[in-house]
Amino acid sequence: MMRSMFSGVSGLRVHQTKMDVIANNISNVNTTGFKSSRVTFSEIFSQTVQGASGANPNTARGGRNPMQIGLGSNVASIDQSMTNGAAQRTDNPYDLMIQGEGFFIVSDGSGTYFTRAGAFRLDESGNLVTSSGLILNGWKAIDGTIPGTREVPKTNTRGIQISGDDEYVMPNSTSYVRLTGNLNAVTDKEKETSISFFDSLGNEYTIKARLRYDDTNKQWSVALADRATVNGDPNSVVMLNIGAGTGIASDLAGGNSVAAQLTTRAATAADSASPVTFTDAPGAVIKFTADGLPDIASGAASGSITSLQLVVDDSAGVISPPANFAPSIIVSTGELTQFSGIATASAVTVDGNVSGVLNGISIGSDGKVTGYYSNGQSKVLWQVALAQFKNPTGLERIGDNLYRATSNSGDFDGVGVEAGAGSDIMAGVLEMSNVDLAQEFTEMITTQRGFQANSRVITTSDDMLQELVNLKR
Repeated sequence: MMRSMFSGVSGLRVHQTKMDVIANNISNVNTTGFKSSRVTFSEIFSQTVQGASGANPNTARGGRNPMQIGLGSNVASIDQSMTNGAAQRTDNPYDLMIQGEGFFIVSDGSGTYFTRAGAFRLDESGNLVTSSGLILNGWKAIDGTIPGTREVPKTNTRGIQISGDDEYVMPNSTSYVRLTGNLNAVTDKEKETSISFFDSLGNEYTIKARLRYDDTNKQWSVALADRATVNGDPNSVVMLNIGAGTGIASDLAGGNSVAAQLTTRAATAADSASPVTFTDAPGAVIKFTADGLPDIASGAASGSITSLQLVVDDSAGVISPPANFAPSIIVSTGELTQFSGIATASAVTVDGNVSGVLNGISIGSDGKVTGYYSNGQSKVLWQVALAQFKNPTGLERIGDNLYRATSNSGDFDGVGVEAGAGSDIMAGVLEMSNVDLAQEFTEMITTQRGFQANSRVITTSDDMLQELVNLKR
């Protein structure tokens, strides 16, 4: 009877522990990134009343099994379920969810921790932090490229901070412009467009260009205006003298190009009053095949070019310093066509830009943090790093949705892994708790019944002891 009472007490204890775990699961049913737990039981040990014996041919007796009395139950384990929770859309660009395995790496001055709760925000210093102020970790981009090659290996993660040179982009000079669209040699034998390019300080220069068809030679000539406006201001003008450059050279696409030297000088009042005049760029001729495509195959032999190289000279000291410009600005003509229809030829500035300030960021499925700037540019600033463990259920909860590595979870190497290969990052989404209320309520019922049954064991054993005491009366 005493054994049964102690067995009942142990049963009450383990069922109370299980009820505690169930209650914690249910209380965190709406906790972001929470992982539910379960309890498993095991028997403590058994008292052997009689050992086992084998069959004995001498006595003609068969074998006997051992006789043992169990002495109660014990908690065998409290295991965490690391299955993914459902996704909750928030449209907040700083809310992140890991679709698959892995943990966000967060840190403060006291250490490094791990979490599945991706509710982050930017603080006043540009740190991407949790609600409690721990900083999300990742890798800093170098010139828009995330380390990860043999030449630039990944280093230990550090706190993501959008500050310093992340908050702006430098201006860049233009080196490549594309002329695209259609030219019509029948109805639109003259087409004007504007060519814009930037210096390294971000100043934008706009030159008018005129394409004119020559009926006699069946080719188009390229003429440039004698002035360029600066930063779109019609009152800020630089005068240009168009002359021959270094002649036929090779452009970026491997075709033929002609260089035109642009010599600058300051504009005068007379210049402003005079009309714009055009000067043919020496040797700049565009020819088309019978199919209406650029005559690139004939190359220099046909006299046709695939690009015009503009070389800016500042011998007059109007633009200071001359090094503000790229050594040459290639104006590609290889994408023009000569079909019937409307003449749509226009220039597209491929590179070069003014300076810009950060307008916002986005985080991709690969964890790359991209900044978007006021000048229309974008660049990769950081990449969010993830931590993966051989045994994630071995992590230790330390509260506030945080985990800490243990000897049974596996160590964190300080570097982490990239998102991808089954561990994508979803922005604007939070991971909900993986608690299954139907399962928890069912477990609660069976736990309650188990607790009641063990309490009956104790009361019944008590009644038996009472009867034993009453034998004296």
